[in-house]
Amino acid sequence: MPPKRTSTSEAPAMTQAAIRKLVAYSVATALEAQAATMANANNTNRNTGEREAPVARKCSYKEFMSCQPINFKGTEGAVGLIRWFERTELVFSHSNCTEDYKVKFATGTLTKEALSWWNYFVQPIGIEEAYKITWVEFKKLLIKKYYPRTKVQKIEDEFYLLTVKGNNLKTYVRRLQELETLCPTMVPDSEKMMEVFIGGLPRSIKGTASKS
Repeated sequence: MPPKRTSTSEAPAMTQAAIRKLVAYSVATALEAQAATMANANNTNRNTGEREAPVARKCSYKEFMSCQPINFKGTEGAVGLIRWFERTELVFSHSNCTEDYKVKFATGTLTKEALSWWNYFVQPIGIEEAYKITWVEFKKLLIKKYYPRTKVQKIEDEFYLLTVKGNNLKTYVRRLQELETLCPTMVPDSEKMMEVFIGGLPRSIKGTASKS
């Protein structure tokens, strides 16, 4: 069982409708990237059946780089890794990068320690096989490399104990997003994310919700 949250922060009482609206808008941002990734994967693997889907235009590496991706060295820490994920996925969207080119193009932005790690990973299987892994799988490899189980445990503890400080919901939601990115198995669906989100709200707000 995760540790029980505690919070001494006070906030004005809210109606059930207001709470639901707050949860919906705040959680939507945290789930947007995950939902988009799942949708892309489903569209790639879906059987088109009788109606043939239009062929998507594949972007070039030049187009990908023109959208200004950022480099990842491997020494930026948790926040730096998350920022690299976010920026790279934004570039994927702007350049219309298809799934089969994501890892190939993204690894072109690795430098120094991260590039050495990638080259070592590629050696036993070959570059073409390495490029066949999905972007989701690649992200998991990076998280595993730079956040071993000892670090992940600390992140999970913070995730379950995270609460709103004062009324600063923006900072609270942003940190939830960062922790969820590093430990995606903690929130397998939107219902779990909402449960975690509500659990970190001030007691006065949670009390209003529990009475409804």
